[in-house]
Amino acid sequence: MNIRKRRGLLGLAAAAAVALVAVIGVAAPATAEPTPAARPNPGPKPTIVLVHGAFADSSGWNLVAPALHADGYPVIAFSNPLRGVQYDSQYLRDFLTTIEGPVVLVGHSYGGALITNAATDNSNVKSLVYVAAYALDEGESVAAANTLGGGHAVITDHLVIRPFPGATEGDADAYIDPASFPDLFAQDVPKIVAKSMAAAQRPGSFASLVTPSGVPAWKTIPSWYMVAKQDRIIPPEAERAMAARANATTVEVDSSHVPMISKPQSVIALIKQAAK
Repeated sequence: MNIRKRRGLLGLAAAAAVALVAVIGVAAPATAEPTPAARPNPGPKPTIVLVHGAFADSSGWNLVAPALHADGYPVIAFSNPLRGVQYDSQYLRDFLTTIEGPVVLVGHSYGGALITNAATDNSNVKSLVYVAAYALDEGESVAAANTLGGGHAVITDHLVIRPFPGATEGDADAYIDPASFPDLFAQDVPKIVAKSMAAAQRPGSFASLVTPSGVPAWKTIPSWYMVAKQDRIIPPEAERAMAARANATTVEVDSSHVPMISKPQSVIALIKQAAK
């Protein structure tokens, strides 16, 4: 065998040796680090239940739900009856019994009062997410929560009250005056969109403002909270106080009362964090 061919074979042998060492070097840690196939199966992703608040409907989640769907989460945008804290919470509680597996409850505004009550003693609910929402304490009303942290809500000065059949004495449906709605509810949303939201708003029972809440689920279920720093419906001071009281993982966004519309990516990120 000539010298040139011998050198070529030696070169190939050396390259093979280096490759073998490289393979051994990569493969060796496998005894300490399980391969992906050997890791425990995390199980199915939780169902995300999105609960809207008063003066709104399920369409408020239209920028959030598709992104969660695309990431493999089952998503349900729950239709809130808006008849009062006790009735609405029981409606959601019964609704949740139809869902198998883990659940992440997300509440916006008054929807937060519902997830606070409906999730109590429900072992399937793994996380609560409050998006500029009411995380009420036992015996506390929405109106009382607005004063937490020294806050002051101006919404009661801009309500239009209309009767509804079967209303108890002193109760009625409350709407936000459409003329005030864009600047109060959604000042960082395009005006034409905010005006459409005002026209399509669903009223809430006036009694919802003063009905005391029950035992809060946030005392036993991990919670996340998004404070909307420019909120003109729930005072940001009150939101911070409720988040702190619930020991919630808290983020703040420079948003109006509807961050799921004006800052949807931030809301999506917070929900995914809670879902993990």
